[in-house]
Amino acid sequence: MRYLPWILLGCCLLVCQLPAGAQEAPAAAPQRPRIGLVLSGGGARGAAHVGVLKVLDELHIPIDAIAGTSMGAVVGGLYASGLTGREIEKIISGVDWQDAFRDRPRRYDLSFRRKQEDQDFLVQLPLGLRDGKFLLPRGLIQGQKLGLLLRQLTLGAADAPDFDHLPTPFRAVATDLETGKPVVLDRGDLATAIRASVAAPGIFTPVDHDGRLLVDGGIAENLPIDVARSLNVDVLIVVDVGFPLAKRQKLNSVASISNQTLAILIRRDAERQRATLTSQDIVIDPPLGDTSSFDFARITASIARGEQAARGSAQRLAQLAVDPAQHERYVARRRAREAAIPVVSFLRMEPGSEAYASAAQAMLGEFVGRPLDPDKIASRINQYYGRGTLESLDYQVVPQDPNEPEGPQGLSVRAHPNSWGPNYLRFGLRLQDDFAGNSTFDAASRFVFTDLNAYGAEWLWDVQVGANPKLATELYLPFSQAQRYFLSPHAAFTIRDVPQIVNEEQVGELRVRSFRYGLDLGREMGRFAELRAGVESDVGSSRVRLGDVTAPRIDFRTREYFGRYSFDSIDDASFPRRGSTVTLEWRGALRDQSADRISDSLKVDLRTAYSVGRNTAILWASAGTLMSPSLANERSYFPLGGFLNLSGLTPEALQAPHFAITRLIYYRKVGSGGEGFLNVPLYAGLSLEAGNAWASRHDISFNSARKDGSVFFGLDTFLGPAFLAAGKDDRGRSAFYLFLGRGF
Repeated sequence: MRYLPWILLGCCLLVCQLPAGAQEAPAAAPQRPRIGLVLSGGGARGAAHVGVLKVLDELHIPIDAIAGTSMGAVVGGLYASGLTGREIEKIISGVDWQDAFRDRPRRYDLSFRRKQEDQDFLVQLPLGLRDGKFLLPRGLIQGQKLGLLLRQLTLGAADAPDFDHLPTPFRAVATDLETGKPVVLDRGDLATAIRASVAAPGIFTPVDHDGRLLVDGGIAENLPIDVARSLNVDVLIVVDVGFPLAKRQKLNSVASISNQTLAILIRRDAERQRATLTSQDIVIDPPLGDTSSFDFARITASIARGEQAARGSAQRLAQLAVDPAQHERYVARRRAREAAIPVVSFLRMEPGSEAYASAAQAMLGEFVGRPLDPDKIASRINQYYGRGTLESLDYQVVPQDPNEPEGPQGLSVRAHPNSWGPNYLRFGLRLQDDFAGNSTFDAASRFVFTDLNAYGAEWLWDVQVGANPKLATELYLPFSQAQRYFLSPHAAFTIRDVPQIVNEEQVGELRVRSFRYGLDLGREMGRFAELRAGVESDVGSSRVRLGDVTAPRIDFRTREYFGRYSFDSIDDASFPRRGSTVTLEWRGALRDQSADRISDSLKVDLRTAYSVGRNTAILWASAGTLMSPSLANERSYFPLGGFLNLSGLTPEALQAPHFAITRLIYYRKVGSGGEGFLNVPLYAGLSLEAGNAWASRHDISFNSARKDGSVFFGLDTFLGPAFLAAGKDDRGRSAFYLFLGRGF
């Protein structure tokens, strides 16, 4: 023990000689808290989330997990896939949301058959027929366009095995339509998860996912705070753009009261969730006022208000910021997961879609062996979807072997037939009044029986009642899945009135009954054009309905062949803004002893539309001639007169073997629809017209042409276009018109 004091003294001297920093163990660097982001639902109001994300990026605040509902799932899913706030702003500001929420493809993308149908059956009411029952779609919008848009925006995250492997872990919340319980989506296809979360019931068709029908998550959990907490986070940033309650004076309709009831239920759950927040959590309530959940025209303003609200909380948010070096590593980590453009190595169908395998091969087979081109693939899908027989048509980029995600990748195609098909009804209305005691009304319906064979054969039946009754049928028999060549037997029984004109005055009227039948052979040339030829027979009779009723009935029977080229690229059948149409038709008589002799004929119709802003100009020219006028009769004469056909004259006031007319039409959209007069788009316009009908080709000249004009107002209604017009002729005549169900 005598050495103990010396040992203690030596230790003390040794400690005194050590550096100051070595006298105690270094303290561990403080670890930053894990930050979770909660983005609520709110429809168009959810654009404010983007403004918040922009500020979080600027302040260098890293997000470790995201939970989103509905529009919050859209914005949150895009951010989780690796996009920045500014990139998302550019995307959603550039989207035509009105078009994205329209279920039907643009008319430009419709097949040629559907475009031709669109000219005559303008009532936009999807109605199906199955087992003797009428069926409606499960939603006003099937979500096809929105689904393809989300698919293209999330392709960079297509290879993530689950949502924890996204650049930022993510959860989307949907609602099980059968049980009403919230469903947290944490794996699978990101685009499908977002689409399910945003599927507002009654508006969007539910998403069938893993055996459950999923709809908008806002119904069960609009502010998913508990979902975000489950992602192992320490602090929450909660952005609530939820539904505001309307004041009493605005609760004056069934729709407003229903919306208020839903908003109360949604807010009640949101308040329950907010009550679980702690003093460390940050809540951002963008000042959106009474901005509607459907007002996607104000997206830019909503983004700005989200940015404003986030800057108002900048002092508290700054406490969560990291230094520039840490933020650069955070950004690099998120970007590191950007997927390279894969080569499409195979094409396969998802379970339940095998019946469309040959159609998918014809549609997408050429992309196998090439780098993925989402724009071209979306275009092909839209073309096929334009046939109108599918509720949804989508694809996923998937690995050939699920156990080797780095291996070859290809396309897995999912096709769902219409839930209200496969047989459909379309409707058309035609009303005309000249304010001089003459009015006509026709109501038409078309029954379409589709998918009669593997090539997509169809059987059409048309029924029309009113002033011009009609019963017609056509069988459409394509030779292949591509539907390029087809055979089409058809028949039609019609009754129509043909005015008898003398000196531009109607002196009588014929009632013509006709049964026309024939066989056509045709070829569709892409989605814009068709070449068709055929043989037709026409058997019927005419009798005097007004005038000299003692005149005998005239029976007729004709046979003729025809060839017709048609082109159609206009964007709207009612009020086109761009595109062109061309029709060129030749008809020749098949002369034999059993048929009446008739004249060969040639007819051409050309029109093109061009728009700048709200202004549209249409140049339209038509002409026709009978090669042998001596063989012609009143039934085969070309008529002129009526709105945009020499508008100052009454309908069919001119009838002759030859005609030509040119129109220059201008109109301007003066009402936006939704808030304007009658809640539909309103147009004002005028026309300048020059043309005539001549008994002899030698008489045709510009000097002998009549010069007419018109002014009109038009409405693009649910039942079809409606026009109120007044026309004036250069020889002093005038006419007034009211139309429903007729486009340009």
